[in-house]
Amino acid sequence: MSKIRLTEISTTPPEGLEKEAVKLMTKEIVKELDELQNLLYAQHQHAVLIVLQGMDASGKDGLIRKVLGNMNPQGVNVKSFKTPTDEEKEHDFLWRIHRHVPAKGMIQVFNRSHYEDILIQRVHKWIDDDTAKKRMQAINDFEKLLNEDNNTTILKFYLHISQEEQAKRLQERLEDPRKMWKYNKSDSAEAKRWKEYRRMYEDAFEHCSDVPWNIIPADKNWYKEHVVAQTLRDTLRSFEMQYPPLKQ
Repeated sequence: MSKIRLTEISTTPPEGLEKEAVKLMTKEIVKELDELQNLLYAQHQHAVLIVLQGMDASGKDGLIRKVLGNMNPQGVNVKSFKTPTDEEKEHDFLWRIHRHVPAKGMIQVFNRSHYEDILIQRVHKWIDDDTAKKRMQAINDFEKLLNEDNNTTILKFYLHISQEEQAKRLQERLEDPRKMWKYNKSDSAEAKRWKEYRRMYEDAFEHCSDVPWNIIPADKNWYKEHVVAQTLRDTLRSFEMQYPPLKQ
């Protein structure tokens, strides 16, 4: 597999796509996802883990709302991983992650994930490269375990925005009353580490690719939502699920 270079991948949709036409297609896909998720929950044979990663303001929250918001909440969980608590720090880095993996029949979304422990930790030099390499191997083993031991399909998405779009969205958090709650005083400082984060993401793509990454152009929300919805739809279709028969 060739090394992923984010500078060589566009953050915008392919030319020629019509926004409104794509949004209509997404709307139909979301309707189908509702039925497929119901099948997943009823059949109770597969689990799905969706990993969302991306720079600050890449649109993870909005994506979750638009693509998964119409599904039965009994069958979908969302977990956001923030700074580890004191209790979590007393365990291995995957301890707090493993507690939230999906059971059969469930879709679990990680809004940020175990990858933060080889991203922000390295950017801030809280761990060295040797520790990062050990963690990357542990991540590969962890994801293999989920797949082989619990029939869990993992979909990993990197929401790929440009530095200019990030700056625009961070500024909106200072000006738009509906978005001010998202503002974090560390946003500006983290944005200045853009190149370091890019390098660490590319390293993660290279060394944690047993489960492939989907690099999603994310400057335009309508396109990002379409690609993720379509990928999830195609994955659920591939399970060829059927409703269980009447119990005797």
